[in-house]
Amino acid sequence: MKTSITVIAVELGVVLLGLVAAVLSWRNGIQTSTFAALGEAPEFVATRYVAPWLLLAAVLLAIAGLFAIDAVTRAVRVRRRR
Repeated sequence: MKTSITVIAVELGVVLLGLVAAVLSWRNGIQTSTFAALGEAPEFVATRYVAPWLLLAAVLLAIAGLFAIDAVTRAVRVRRRR
């Protein structure tokens, strides 16, 4: 039973790390550039989306979700055994 609890704790750690990594890669995937006003033209802010970073964020989020589902399933099974 201690092994199951250890596995659950490790999986929840992986979920947390996956979520943090997903947020960081998502933030790297959206880049903004600000162009100053020139004459009568107003200031302009351009947003650039970097697909590989956004794809990595989506994959990390999916993997973290799978680990979360597995951790909950293991926790329910351990609780039912008691």
